[in-house]
This record gives sequence, structure tokens and C-alpha cells, in this order.
Amino acid sequence: MASDATSLIATADAAGPADGVARGRYVISIAGCNDCHTPGFAMNGGKTPEQAWLTGDALGWQGPWGTTYAPNLRRTFASLDETSWLAMARTREFLPPMSTPSLRAMSDDDLRAVYRYARSLGVAGEPAPANLPPGQSARGPVVAFPAPPQ
Repeated sequence: MASDATSLIATADAAGPADGVARGRYVISIAGCNDCHTPGFAMNGGKTPEQAWLTGDALGWQGPWGTTYAPNLRRTFASLDETSWLAMARTREFLPPMSTPSLRAMSDDDLRAVYRYARSLGVAGEPAPANLPPGQSARGPVVAFPAPPQ
């Protein structure tokens, strides 16, 4: 029996780059987008039903930058056209734990595929909490990051 990862690779390869939705599912999976943008995904070993993927999370990520929350990408992408998403991915400086360098390393085709996959899921879930500035207390659980080494 093929593993989930093998199935994703086979699906993406069979579909080819023209099928943005299948490729987007693959890219989301290998990039670890669900680890932060899907409630409980990392903690339950990725066994979250696909209908809950990319709906954001109320788990905060706290550090010297304040507290950030992984946004509901399904809502985000519903409010953006593809060109705006590409511009955002290429120019915006994201706060931790979002890896701006990893996002910048994606090809335009990969970014388009991520967008198309997320849009194919439809809008679901509520918006994530708003990010908080340094010194403001978060409501709910947070993952605390230490200050970076000097």
C-alpha cells in the first residue's frame, strides 16, 4: 500500500503542472502549510480531515515580535485575486513562524497552485485572532519562542 506522501507525489506527477489544484495540494503538503494553518494538524499527526485544512488557528506564536496567529488561508485567498497573491508572496515580510524565505523559494507555478488549491476548498472557518504587538497578553495558548541569539 502506498503511503500518503507517495500518493500525493503520484497524484501531482500524473496531473502535471497544468492541474493547479492537485499540484497545490501536493505543495501544501510538502511545505508543511497545514502544520500552522490547520487547527491540531501537527499535534494529531496530520490526521485532520481535508475539509478543515487551511482554516487558520487560534494557537498563538509568541516572541520578540509579539504574538502571531496563522491566518485562515481559505478566507484570505477568497479575498485576493491570483496576481495579488503572487505580489504578496513575493514582497510581504511575514512574521514568525511563517518562513518568508521558504515562501520566496517557491516558483510562481507553485504559488499559483497553492492559491488554486486553497480556493478550490471554498471558504470555511472563522478568521484567526488578530496579531498582537510585543507586550500585549495573548488570550489562549501560545508557543513561546526565545529571543534570537545576539
